[in-house]
Amino acid sequence: MEQSSSYKETARSIADRLCMMALNGEAINYYIQKDTQNKRETAFGAMTEKELEQLFTIDEYAAENETFTVLGYDIEVKNELLAEAMTHLSEKKRSIILLAFFMDMSDTEIAAVLRLGRSAIGKQRKRALKMLRTIMEEIQRNEK
Repeated sequence: MEQSSSYKETARSIADRLCMMALNGEAINYYIQKDTQNKRETAFGAMTEKELEQLFTIDEYAAENETFTVLGYDIEVKNELLAEAMTHLSEKKRSIILLAFFMDMSDTEIAAVLRLGRSAIGKQRKRALKMLRTIMEEIQRNEK
């Protein structure tokens, strides 16, 4: 009987040792996996603003922007307030503003295209900018 009791204890001891070795192996694998994961991944909170900006895009749809046509070119105005104010300008003033600021044309180039004097274009552009500022301020006041 003593032999079977000693045999059972030895078997139990071997089984315990095998279980301990298996658990230690699993723990080592877990820590290796976590270490590898930590090297490859970064928490969002640890990322800089510049890194976060690279992770997403914002879809822009043409339907959300106002489009104006000048000299056969379609010019998109993405700023809603500016687009609304532009609709209140005369066609001539709107064309001058769009050509000057969206098409990067000089007063001389605009004058040649619209067949007006360069100084007249400069005056019209300044008046149009003042009008835009006034209209935009009025729109903002009305929205509040």
